Order: sequence, then structure tokens, then C-alpha cells
Amino acid sequence: MPVAKSIRKKLEMSHLRIGILGAGLIGRLMALQLSSDYEVTLFDSDEQAATQSPAYLAAAMLAPVAESVETSPTLMQMGQRSLQLWPELLAQLDEPVFFQQAGSLILAFEQDSAHLVDFARHLKGDEGEDFVRINAARLAELEPELAAQSKPFKHRLFLPHEGQLDNRQLLAALASTLNARGVIWHAHTPAEIREDRVWSNAKPYDFDRIIDCRGLGAKAQIPAGQRLRGVRGEVLRLYAPDVTLNRPVRLMHPRYPLYIAPKENHHFVVGATQIESEDTRQPTVRSALELLSACFSVHKGFAEAEIIQFASGLRPALADNEPRIWVKDHLIQINGLFRHGYLLAPVIVEQCVALVNGKAEDLPNYPNLIEKL
Repeated sequence: MPVAKSIRKKLEMSHLRIGILGAGLIGRLMALQLSSDYEVTLFDSDEQAATQSPAYLAAAMLAPVAESVETSPTLMQMGQRSLQLWPELLAQLDEPVFFQQAGSLILAFEQDSAHLVDFARHLKGDEGEDFVRINAARLAELEPELAAQSKPFKHRLFLPHEGQLDNRQLLAALASTLNARGVIWHAHTPAEIREDRVWSNAKPYDFDRIIDCRGLGAKAQIPAGQRLRGVRGEVLRLYAPDVTLNRPVRLMHPRYPLYIAPKENHHFVVGATQIESEDTRQPTVRSALELLSACFSVHKGFAEAEIIQFASGLRPALADNEPRIWVKDHLIQINGLFRHGYLLAPVIVEQCVALVNGKAEDLPNYPNLIEKL
């Protein structure tokens, strides 16, 4: 391409106006990646703190191999790619965000050993590289306090490449960075798409590209033939100064695999994977008892932990529990990230930015991810 034509095309693209609906995790990351080249406007029904978003409640574990037990090989590959992308994204922020890639542990007591055996059998990674079986001595090296508990863990897996980050630090840092970049942000402002335009407060807005990241808020506007549902999650946040863990831990359980994700300064996020319900009530007594009892069984130091928050939320999921990017003319719709929001967000954003820039062919092709309507 001649130099003059190349420069002209770049100038034309730099004047593109991008409208993003939804300022949860995906919407903010999209704005981060596009705001350096384009004029970006965000519409969101929530406040900038994102307290109503599933991204605010999440444990933000980055565990592509652990999640592969119930997902496709493609989703695991996407998660592994996202792990490579997270440090690049975090480096663009104006504020530091806790990020760790020290692996994770899968543990089981003797009576639950069959659940761990079954879990290991369904892992899609390579044994010896993506996961390893460890003995009591290795557990003591990785997590001395767990090895010292009176009731020992008889079965143990170590997934060395997995990670986590602090979701609330990330959401705040994204907000600060986007505000500093001059992104136009309409908070407390629900919006919808009609006639290829964004409508909000009975007013139309015209954009060269529209990106819909509203999750369940887009339920009425997803493509025909798709069924979007909410999947309930219940999450505890604890402050436990008597507990030190160096990495996320999952406990095999007859009903669900409990996870404990240690954040900075003895704060912990505790939860279970999913509940097939669109119930929007606050967490139940049963859930509280089960989560707290399981947490105490992992480490007795949680007995004196302070309960900072116990909350529930719904995550958007499609029929196969895997995400989709739908493309029609100048509209891009993203949905169905289920419980894999933090795991998959960087690779989803990478794909969408490439679509906006006309460079999708330069990226890996993930089957069934992108559908042109």
C-alpha cells in the first residue's frame, strides 16, 4: 500500500466513533484497548464502581486447566492465551493490580478421593506439564499451613501454570485509567440498540462501531435461536489474619468443588462453581453453612475469620456454557462468558479489537467463537 494511502486510512480509522454498551469487565477492557486509537463512549446502567456486575463478585481465578474438566479443549486454549495477555493489559493501567501466577492446588480428603480421581481423569492438559500429582512433602513446600492441619489431605494435584488477580482492584484501575484517557462514560444510563443506533433516555446516538457487552442486560437483543440464561453464584469474602495461603485451593466435595482464592493482606474469596438458577435472592442459610464448614475443614484458622461480605449474582451463559461473538455490519455482540469472565476476557477482547481493526485473520481461529450474521 502506498505511504500516502496508508496514512490516509490510519487517519480515517482514528476518527471512528466506538459505542460500548456495558461497562463490566469486557466493556472496560474493550474501552482500554480501543481508546488509544478511537473516540470511545461507554453506556452502563451501573455506577463506575461496577457493584452490580458479576465481575465485582468474582474470585478472578485464571485456571484454564482446572476449568477444562467441564469445557472444550478450545476454551482451555483460549484461557491459556489469556494468561499470556493479562500482564500486557495490566501494564497499561495507571494503578497497580494484584496479579499472581503461582499455580493452584486441588485437594481431597480420604472420603472424597473418588471425586479427585474423576476430576484428574477429565483434565485436558498434559500430566507432568499442566498438572502433577504431589506427595505430602511437596504440599508442605507449597502450602506449609495446609500440610500442618490435623486432618491431612490424602490426595493432591498441583497445576503449576494457573493464576489469579484482584478483581476489584482491576475494575477500579480500569475506571481510573479510562477516565484519565477521556473516555466518555455514561454511568447509571441504560441503553439499547435499535435501528443500528444506540438509544438511551429516548435519545439516539450514532457510532461507526457498536459493541454490546451487557451480559444478561442484552437478553432481549441476542440473535434469534440463542438462549441466554443466568447462572447463580454465591461468594464469601473473608478477612482471616490467622490463615496464610500462597495460591488458590480447590477442595473436592460431593456436591461441588469449593474454591478459596487468597488475595493480599489475608483476604480470601470463597465460593463454589455454579447453581443452575436465576434466583436473585441473597445467599441462603444452607449455602452459608456449607461454604463456611468446607472452608473451616481446609484450614482451622478460618474459625476466627471476619465475614466481610456474602453475596450472590447471576452470570450470563448460553446453552453450551461457552462464549460467542456475533458480528453483523457495524455491530459486535459479546455474551455467554458464564463463569469464565476473567479467564477468557483478554482473548475475547483481542478478537474483537482485531475485528474493529479489520485484522481478524491475523489471530488464531477458535472454532464456534465468532459467528457472522
